Amino acid sequence: MLTLKVITENTDDVIRRLAKKHFDGKEIIGKVLDLDKKRRNTQATLDASLAELNSLSKSIGSLMKDGNNEEAEKAKAKTAELKENNKKYENDLRDAEAELQNLLVLIPNLPAEIVPEGNGADDNLTVKTGGVIPELPADALPHWDLAKRYDIIDFELGVKITGAGFPVYKGKGARLQRALISFFLDNAREAGYLEVQPPYVVNQASGYGTGQLPDKEGQMYHCNEDDLYLIPTAEVPVTNIYRDVIMNESDLPVKNCAYSACFRREAGSYGKDVRGLNRLHQFDKVEIVRIDKPEHSYESLQEMVDYVQSLVDKLELPWRILRLCGGDISFTSALTYDFEVFSVAQKRWLEVSSVSNFESYQANRLKCRYKSADKKAQLCHTLNGSALALPRIVAALLENNQTPKGIRIPKALVPYTGFEYID
Repeated sequence: MLTLKVITENTDDVIRRLAKKHFDGKEIIGKVLDLDKKRRNTQATLDASLAELNSLSKSIGSLMKDGNNEEAEKAKAKTAELKENNKKYENDLRDAEAELQNLLVLIPNLPAEIVPEGNGADDNLTVKTGGVIPELPADALPHWDLAKRYDIIDFELGVKITGAGFPVYKGKGARLQRALISFFLDNAREAGYLEVQPPYVVNQASGYGTGQLPDKEGQMYHCNEDDLYLIPTAEVPVTNIYRDVIMNESDLPVKNCAYSACFRREAGSYGKDVRGLNRLHQFDKVEIVRIDKPEHSYESLQEMVDYVQSLVDKLELPWRILRLCGGDISFTSALTYDFEVFSVAQKRWLEVSSVSNFESYQANRLKCRYKSADKKAQLCHTLNGSALALPRIVAALLENNQTPKGIRIPKALVPYTGFEYID
Protein backbone atom coordinates (compact mmCIF):
# COMPACT_ATOMS: atom_id res chain seq x y z
CA MET A 1 0.00 0.00 0.00
CA LEU A 2 1.03 3.62 -0.39
CA THR A 3 2.80 5.21 2.55
CA LEU A 4 1.20 8.14 4.35
CA LYS A 5 4.36 10.12 3.64
CA VAL A 6 3.85 9.74 -0.12
CA ILE A 7 0.16 10.69 0.13
CA THR A 8 0.60 13.70 2.43
CA GLU A 9 3.65 15.14 0.70
CA ASN A 10 2.53 14.55 -2.92
CA THR A 11 -1.26 14.64 -2.72
CA ASP A 12 -1.99 16.20 -6.12
CA ASP A 13 0.55 13.98 -7.88
CA VAL A 14 -0.89 10.85 -6.22
CA ILE A 15 -4.41 11.73 -7.42
CA ARG A 16 -3.10 12.47 -10.93
CA ARG A 17 -1.23 9.19 -11.21
CA LEU A 18 -4.10 7.14 -9.79
CA ALA A 19 -6.29 8.56 -12.55
CA LYS A 20 -4.11 6.73 -15.09
CA LYS A 21 -5.40 3.51 -13.52
CA HIS A 22 -8.93 4.91 -13.89
CA PHE A 23 -9.15 5.28 -10.12
CA ASP A 24 -10.74 8.48 -8.84
CA GLY A 25 -8.70 9.10 -5.71
CA LYS A 26 -9.98 12.51 -4.66
CA GLU A 27 -12.58 11.34 -2.16
CA ILE A 28 -10.64 8.52 -0.54
CA ILE A 29 -7.40 10.52 -0.42
CA GLY A 30 -9.36 13.33 1.27
CA LYS A 31 -10.66 10.87 3.87
CA VAL A 32 -7.14 9.55 4.44
CA LEU A 33 -5.80 13.05 5.03
CA ASP A 34 -8.66 13.89 7.43
CA LEU A 35 -8.16 10.67 9.37
CA ASP A 36 -4.43 11.17 9.50
CA LYS A 37 -4.96 14.66 10.90
CA LYS A 38 -7.42 13.29 13.46
CA ARG A 39 -4.98 10.53 14.38
CA ARG A 40 -2.09 12.95 14.85
CA ASN A 41 -4.21 15.35 16.92
CA THR A 42 -5.43 12.48 19.10
CA GLN A 43 -1.86 11.25 19.53
CA ALA A 44 -0.73 14.75 20.52
CA THR A 45 -3.57 15.05 23.05
CA LEU A 46 -2.76 11.64 24.48
CA ASP A 47 0.94 12.44 24.72
CA ALA A 48 0.19 15.70 26.57
CA SER A 49 -2.22 13.93 28.92
CA LEU A 50 0.29 11.18 29.64
CA ALA A 51 2.96 13.76 30.39
CA GLU A 52 0.59 15.56 32.77
CA LEU A 53 -0.34 12.26 34.43
CA ASN A 54 3.32 11.36 34.88
CA SER A 55 4.08 14.76 36.40
CA LEU A 56 1.10 14.60 38.80
CA SER A 57 1.92 11.05 39.83
CA LYS A 58 5.43 12.10 40.77
CA SER A 59 4.14 15.10 42.76
CA ILE A 60 1.74 13.11 44.97
CA GLY A 61 4.52 11.57 47.05
CA SER A 62 6.18 14.93 47.62
CA LEU A 63 2.89 16.59 48.59
CA MET A 64 2.13 13.90 51.14
CA LYS A 65 5.66 14.02 52.51
CA ASP A 66 5.26 17.76 53.01
CA GLY A 67 1.95 17.16 54.80
CA ASN A 68 -0.04 18.84 52.04
CA ASN A 69 -2.70 16.13 52.06
CA GLU A 70 -5.45 18.27 50.51
CA GLU A 71 -3.36 19.04 47.44
CA ALA A 72 -2.28 15.41 47.28
CA GLU A 73 -5.93 14.28 47.20
CA LYS A 74 -6.68 16.79 44.47
CA ALA A 75 -3.74 15.42 42.49
CA LYS A 76 -5.02 11.86 43.00
CA ALA A 77 -8.46 12.84 41.75
CA LYS A 78 -6.94 14.54 38.75
CA THR A 79 -4.80 11.48 37.91
CA ALA A 80 -7.92 9.29 38.05
CA GLU A 81 -9.65 11.69 35.66
CA LEU A 82 -6.64 11.70 33.33
CA LYS A 83 -6.49 7.90 33.32
CA GLU A 84 -10.12 7.70 32.23
CA ASN A 85 -9.54 10.32 29.54
CA ASN A 86 -6.46 8.46 28.34
CA LYS A 87 -8.48 5.27 27.87
CA LYS A 88 -10.83 7.22 25.61
CA TYR A 89 -7.92 8.79 23.69
CA GLU A 90 -6.30 5.39 23.23
CA ASN A 91 -9.57 3.91 21.93
CA ASP A 92 -10.04 6.87 19.59
CA LEU A 93 -6.47 6.45 18.37
CA ARG A 94 -6.93 2.72 17.70
CA ASP A 95 -10.19 3.37 15.86
CA ALA A 96 -8.61 6.08 13.69
CA GLU A 97 -5.60 3.90 12.89
CA ALA A 98 -7.82 0.93 12.00
CA GLU A 99 -10.07 3.08 9.80
CA LEU A 100 -7.02 4.62 8.17
CA GLN A 101 -5.57 1.18 7.44
CA ASN A 102 -8.88 0.02 5.95
CA LEU A 103 -8.84 2.98 3.58
CA LEU A 104 -5.18 2.65 2.58
CA VAL A 105 -5.60 -0.95 1.37
CA LEU A 106 -8.33 0.22 -1.02
CA ILE A 107 -5.95 2.55 -2.86
CA PRO A 108 -4.02 0.95 -5.77
CA ASN A 109 -0.33 1.36 -6.38
CA LEU A 110 0.81 4.37 -8.38
CA PRO A 111 1.69 3.52 -11.99
CA ALA A 112 5.16 4.43 -13.18
CA GLU A 113 5.35 7.45 -15.42
CA ILE A 114 6.14 5.32 -18.49
CA VAL A 115 2.90 3.34 -18.13
CA PRO A 116 0.87 4.26 -21.23
CA GLU A 117 -2.60 5.75 -21.05
CA GLY A 118 -5.37 3.38 -22.02
CA ASN A 119 -8.60 1.66 -21.10
CA GLY A 120 -7.75 -2.01 -21.56
CA ALA A 121 -5.77 -4.73 -23.34
CA ASP A 122 -6.21 -3.13 -26.77
CA ASP A 123 -4.27 -0.08 -25.57
CA ASN A 124 -1.19 -1.96 -24.35
CA LEU A 125 2.06 -0.94 -26.03
CA THR A 126 4.10 -3.49 -27.98
CA VAL A 127 7.74 -2.80 -27.14
CA LYS A 128 9.50 -5.78 -28.69
CA THR A 129 8.86 -8.84 -30.86
CA GLY A 130 10.86 -11.92 -31.74
CA GLY A 131 10.83 -15.45 -33.05
CA VAL A 132 9.37 -16.77 -36.30
CA ILE A 133 5.68 -17.46 -36.81
CA PRO A 134 5.55 -20.88 -38.52
CA GLU A 135 3.43 -21.58 -41.57
CA LEU A 136 0.92 -24.35 -40.99
CA PRO A 137 -1.61 -25.92 -43.36
CA ALA A 138 -5.12 -24.52 -43.39
CA ASP A 139 -6.42 -27.58 -41.57
CA ALA A 140 -4.04 -27.15 -38.59
CA LEU A 141 -5.73 -28.20 -35.37
CA PRO A 142 -6.12 -26.26 -32.11
CA HIS A 143 -4.50 -27.82 -29.07
CA TRP A 144 -7.72 -29.24 -27.62
CA ASP A 145 -8.16 -31.35 -30.77
CA LEU A 146 -4.47 -32.32 -30.81
CA ALA A 147 -4.74 -33.33 -27.14
CA LYS A 148 -7.58 -35.70 -28.03
CA ARG A 149 -5.85 -37.06 -31.16
CA TYR A 150 -2.67 -37.97 -29.27
CA ASP A 151 -4.45 -38.79 -25.98
CA ILE A 152 -2.22 -36.50 -23.90
CA ILE A 153 -4.72 -34.19 -22.15
CA ASP A 154 -8.22 -35.25 -21.09
CA PHE A 155 -10.47 -32.27 -20.43
CA GLU A 156 -13.64 -34.34 -20.02
CA LEU A 157 -12.04 -36.59 -17.40
CA GLY A 158 -11.06 -33.48 -15.45
CA VAL A 159 -14.69 -32.36 -15.52
CA LYS A 160 -15.76 -35.75 -14.18
CA ILE A 161 -13.24 -35.70 -11.33
CA THR A 162 -13.48 -32.02 -10.36
CA GLY A 163 -15.06 -29.68 -12.89
CA ALA A 164 -14.23 -27.51 -15.87
CA GLY A 165 -10.75 -25.99 -15.79
CA PHE A 166 -9.04 -28.99 -14.13
CA PRO A 167 -7.58 -31.10 -16.98
CA VAL A 168 -5.90 -34.48 -16.58
CA TYR A 169 -2.51 -34.84 -18.31
CA LYS A 170 -1.65 -38.32 -19.57
CA GLY A 171 1.37 -40.14 -21.00
CA LYS A 172 3.57 -37.81 -23.02
CA GLY A 173 1.32 -34.92 -21.98
CA ALA A 174 2.21 -35.49 -18.32
CA ARG A 175 5.87 -35.97 -19.24
CA LEU A 176 5.83 -32.70 -21.18
CA GLN A 177 4.49 -30.90 -18.10
CA ARG A 178 7.22 -32.34 -15.91
CA ALA A 179 9.87 -31.57 -18.53
CA LEU A 180 8.83 -27.91 -18.77
CA ILE A 181 8.86 -27.50 -14.98
CA SER A 182 12.37 -28.97 -14.74
CA PHE A 183 13.54 -26.93 -17.74
CA PHE A 184 12.29 -23.67 -16.21
CA LEU A 185 13.72 -24.44 -12.76
CA ASP A 186 17.13 -25.42 -14.15
CA ASN A 187 17.29 -22.23 -16.22
CA ALA A 188 16.33 -20.15 -13.20
CA ARG A 189 19.02 -21.77 -11.07
CA GLU A 190 21.62 -21.11 -13.77
CA ALA A 191 20.48 -17.46 -13.80
CA GLY A 192 21.20 -17.15 -10.07
CA TYR A 193 17.77 -17.79 -8.56
CA LEU A 194 17.61 -19.83 -5.35
CA GLU A 195 14.90 -22.48 -5.61
CA VAL A 196 12.39 -22.77 -2.80
CA GLN A 197 9.41 -25.11 -2.42
CA PRO A 198 6.58 -23.15 -0.76
CA PRO A 199 3.23 -24.22 0.71
CA TYR A 200 0.23 -24.20 -1.62
CA VAL A 201 -2.03 -22.62 1.01
CA VAL A 202 -1.46 -19.37 2.89
CA ASN A 203 -3.01 -17.52 5.81
CA GLN A 204 -4.72 -14.14 5.72
CA ALA A 205 -1.57 -12.25 6.67
CA SER A 206 0.26 -13.63 3.64
CA GLY A 207 -2.60 -12.85 1.25
CA TYR A 208 -2.78 -9.35 2.70
CA GLY A 209 0.99 -8.85 2.47
CA THR A 210 1.20 -9.29 -1.31
CA GLY A 211 -2.11 -7.56 -2.01
CA GLN A 212 -4.33 -10.51 -2.93
CA LEU A 213 -6.46 -9.69 0.12
CA PRO A 214 -8.86 -8.08 0.45
CA ASP A 215 -9.94 -10.20 -2.53
CA LYS A 216 -12.12 -7.75 -4.42
CA GLU A 217 -12.71 -9.99 -7.45
CA GLY A 218 -13.30 -13.29 -5.65
CA GLN A 219 -10.47 -15.01 -7.50
CA MET A 220 -9.02 -16.97 -4.56
CA TYR A 221 -10.21 -20.34 -3.32
CA HIS A 222 -10.90 -20.12 0.43
CA CYS A 223 -10.77 -23.03 2.88
CA ASN A 224 -13.40 -21.73 5.28
CA GLU A 225 -12.88 -24.07 8.23
CA ASP A 226 -9.17 -23.29 8.55
CA ASP A 227 -9.36 -19.77 7.10
CA LEU A 228 -6.61 -20.55 4.58
CA TYR A 229 -6.35 -19.64 0.90
CA LEU A 230 -5.11 -21.72 -2.05
CA ILE A 231 -2.34 -19.75 -3.71
CA PRO A 232 -3.05 -18.08 -7.07
CA THR A 233 0.70 -17.99 -7.71
CA ALA A 234 3.94 -18.85 -5.88
CA GLU A 235 4.52 -15.10 -5.65
CA VAL A 236 2.37 -15.07 -2.51
CA PRO A 237 4.20 -17.56 -0.28
CA VAL A 238 7.68 -16.78 -1.65
CA THR A 239 7.39 -13.00 -1.19
CA ASN A 240 5.95 -13.57 2.29
CA ILE A 241 9.17 -15.31 3.31
CA TYR A 242 10.38 -11.73 3.79
CA ARG A 243 7.35 -10.42 5.70
CA ASP A 244 8.43 -8.61 8.89
CA VAL A 245 12.08 -9.10 7.94
CA ILE A 246 14.82 -6.46 8.05
CA MET A 247 17.70 -7.45 5.75
CA ASN A 248 21.16 -6.02 5.38
CA GLU A 249 21.88 -3.98 2.29
CA SER A 250 24.54 -6.53 1.33
CA ASP A 251 21.83 -9.24 1.14
CA LEU A 252 20.14 -7.52 -1.81
CA PRO A 253 19.04 -8.31 -4.39
CA VAL A 254 17.35 -11.50 -3.20
CA LYS A 255 16.54 -13.85 -6.10
CA ASN A 256 14.15 -16.77 -5.56
CA CYS A 257 12.34 -19.13 -7.88
CA ALA A 258 9.65 -21.67 -7.13
CA TYR A 259 7.46 -24.18 -8.89
CA SER A 260 3.88 -24.50 -7.69
CA ALA A 261 0.44 -25.47 -8.74
CA CYS A 262 -1.71 -22.33 -8.94
CA PHE A 263 -5.42 -22.05 -8.19
CA ARG A 264 -7.70 -19.33 -9.55
CA ARG A 265 -11.46 -19.23 -9.53
CA GLU A 266 -11.50 -17.08 -12.70
CA ALA A 267 -15.06 -16.03 -11.90
CA GLY A 268 -17.05 -15.08 -15.01
CA SER A 269 -14.66 -16.71 -17.49
CA TYR A 270 -16.38 -18.36 -20.43
CA GLY A 271 -16.39 -18.57 -24.24
CA LYS A 272 -13.99 -19.65 -26.95
CA ASP A 273 -11.11 -17.54 -25.61
CA VAL A 274 -10.93 -19.71 -22.49
CA ARG A 275 -11.32 -23.07 -24.25
CA GLY A 276 -8.86 -25.89 -23.59
CA LEU A 277 -5.69 -24.68 -21.85
CA ASN A 278 -6.34 -21.01 -22.49
CA ARG A 279 -7.70 -20.45 -18.99
CA LEU A 280 -7.72 -22.95 -16.14
CA HIS A 281 -8.65 -23.07 -12.48
CA GLN A 282 -5.55 -25.15 -11.67
CA PHE A 283 -2.28 -24.89 -13.56
CA ASP A 284 1.48 -25.21 -13.11
CA LYS A 285 3.90 -22.31 -13.08
CA VAL A 286 7.47 -21.44 -12.20
CA GLU A 287 7.72 -18.02 -10.56
CA ILE A 288 10.73 -15.75 -10.11
CA VAL A 289 10.76 -13.24 -7.23
CA ARG A 290 13.21 -10.47 -6.41
CA ILE A 291 13.61 -8.23 -3.38
CA ASP A 292 15.79 -5.23 -4.16
CA LYS A 293 16.87 -1.72 -3.25
CA PRO A 294 14.70 1.05 -4.72
CA GLU A 295 17.49 2.52 -6.82
CA HIS A 296 18.21 -0.87 -8.45
CA SER A 297 14.72 -2.30 -8.90
CA TYR A 298 14.12 -1.13 -12.46
CA GLU A 299 17.45 -2.58 -13.53
CA SER A 300 16.28 -5.83 -11.94
CA LEU A 301 12.99 -5.56 -13.81
CA GLN A 302 14.82 -5.33 -17.14
CA GLU A 303 17.00 -8.30 -16.20
CA MET A 304 13.86 -10.31 -15.47
CA VAL A 305 12.30 -9.33 -18.79
CA ASP A 306 15.48 -10.33 -20.63
CA TYR A 307 15.50 -13.64 -18.78
CA VAL A 308 11.91 -14.50 -19.72
CA GLN A 309 12.70 -13.58 -23.32
CA SER A 310 15.56 -16.11 -23.26
CA LEU A 311 13.10 -18.84 -22.24
CA VAL A 312 10.62 -18.27 -25.07
CA ASP A 313 13.55 -18.03 -27.49
CA LYS A 314 14.84 -21.43 -26.33
CA LEU A 315 11.36 -22.86 -26.81
CA GLU A 316 11.40 -21.53 -30.41
CA LEU A 317 8.14 -19.67 -29.98
CA PRO A 318 7.18 -16.38 -31.69
CA TRP A 319 6.69 -13.76 -28.98
CA ARG A 320 5.98 -10.15 -28.24
CA ILE A 321 6.43 -8.00 -25.13
CA LEU A 322 3.72 -5.55 -24.10
CA ARG A 323 3.95 -2.67 -21.64
CA LEU A 324 0.57 -2.67 -19.94
CA CYS A 325 -1.48 0.50 -20.03
CA GLY A 326 -3.10 2.16 -17.03
CA GLY A 327 -6.43 0.45 -17.64
CA ASP A 328 -4.92 -3.05 -17.78
CA ILE A 329 -2.17 -2.99 -15.16
CA SER A 330 -2.93 -4.73 -11.88
CA PHE A 331 -4.02 -3.08 -8.63
CA THR A 332 -0.63 -3.64 -6.96
CA SER A 333 1.79 -3.12 -9.85
CA ALA A 334 3.73 0.03 -10.74
CA LEU A 335 4.92 -1.31 -14.10
CA THR A 336 4.17 -4.60 -15.86
CA TYR A 337 5.45 -6.23 -19.02
CA ASP A 338 3.38 -9.08 -20.46
CA PHE A 339 4.84 -11.77 -22.71
CA GLU A 340 2.60 -13.28 -25.35
CA VAL A 341 3.31 -16.13 -27.76
CA PHE A 342 1.53 -16.55 -31.05
CA SER A 343 -0.73 -19.55 -31.54
CA VAL A 344 -0.89 -20.23 -35.27
CA ALA A 345 -3.80 -22.67 -35.09
CA GLN A 346 -5.90 -20.26 -33.01
CA LYS A 347 -4.54 -17.24 -34.91
CA ARG A 348 -4.17 -15.25 -31.70
CA TRP A 349 -1.64 -14.13 -29.13
CA LEU A 350 -1.63 -15.96 -25.78
CA GLU A 351 -0.32 -14.39 -22.58
CA VAL A 352 2.30 -16.61 -20.92
CA SER A 353 4.05 -14.28 -18.47
CA SER A 354 3.71 -11.05 -16.53
CA VAL A 355 6.82 -9.41 -15.11
CA SER A 356 6.13 -6.61 -12.63
CA ASN A 357 7.77 -4.09 -10.33
CA PHE A 358 5.63 -3.28 -7.30
CA GLU A 359 8.14 -0.74 -5.97
CA SER A 360 7.48 -0.36 -2.20
CA TYR A 361 3.73 -1.09 -2.38
CA GLN A 362 3.93 -4.73 -1.29
CA ALA A 363 6.92 -4.10 0.96
CA ASN A 364 4.94 -1.54 2.96
CA ARG A 365 2.20 -4.11 3.58
CA LEU A 366 4.79 -6.80 4.33
CA LYS A 367 7.03 -4.56 6.45
CA CYS A 368 9.88 -5.87 4.30
CA ARG A 369 12.85 -3.60 4.91
CA TYR A 370 16.60 -3.38 4.70
CA LYS A 371 19.27 -1.50 6.61
CA SER A 372 21.34 0.86 4.52
CA ALA A 373 24.92 1.88 5.23
CA ASP A 374 23.73 4.47 7.76
CA LYS A 375 21.86 1.68 9.62
CA LYS A 376 18.49 3.25 8.84
CA ALA A 377 15.76 0.76 7.93
CA GLN A 378 13.84 1.53 4.75
CA LEU A 379 11.35 -0.26 2.54
CA CYS A 380 12.56 -2.66 -0.15
CA HIS A 381 11.12 -2.94 -3.64
CA THR A 382 9.53 -6.26 -4.67
CA LEU A 383 9.31 -7.76 -8.16
CA ASN A 384 8.04 -10.99 -9.64
CA GLY A 385 7.43 -12.70 -12.94
CA SER A 386 6.08 -15.88 -14.51
CA ALA A 387 8.99 -17.89 -15.86
CA LEU A 388 6.86 -19.45 -17.13
CA ALA A 389 3.19 -20.42 -16.77
CA LEU A 390 2.68 -23.77 -18.49
CA PRO A 391 -0.87 -23.93 -19.98
CA ARG A 392 -0.57 -21.49 -22.86
CA ILE A 393 3.07 -22.44 -23.45
CA VAL A 394 1.89 -26.02 -23.93
CA ALA A 395 -0.97 -24.83 -26.15
CA ALA A 396 1.43 -22.92 -28.41
CA LEU A 397 4.00 -25.74 -28.45
CA LEU A 398 1.37 -28.27 -29.52
CA GLU A 399 -0.24 -26.06 -32.15
CA ASN A 400 2.86 -24.46 -33.68
CA ASN A 401 4.86 -27.69 -33.90
CA GLN A 402 2.29 -30.04 -35.42
CA THR A 403 3.72 -31.97 -38.36
CA PRO A 404 2.66 -35.05 -40.39
CA LYS A 405 5.05 -37.04 -38.20
CA GLY A 406 3.56 -35.76 -34.95
CA ILE A 407 4.17 -32.83 -32.62
CA ARG A 408 7.82 -31.81 -32.68
CA ILE A 409 9.51 -31.02 -29.35
CA PRO A 410 11.91 -28.01 -29.34
CA LYS A 411 15.58 -29.07 -29.17
CA ALA A 412 16.19 -27.42 -25.80
CA LEU A 413 13.38 -29.48 -24.29
CA VAL A 414 14.27 -32.91 -25.70
CA PRO A 415 16.81 -33.75 -22.93
CA TYR A 416 13.97 -33.19 -20.45
CA THR A 417 11.19 -35.04 -22.28
CA GLY A 418 13.27 -37.96 -23.49
CA PHE A 419 11.42 -37.90 -26.81
CA GLU A 420 11.51 -35.74 -29.95
CA TYR A 421 7.91 -36.16 -31.05
CA ILE A 422 4.49 -36.70 -29.57
CA ASP A 423 3.05 -39.29 -31.94
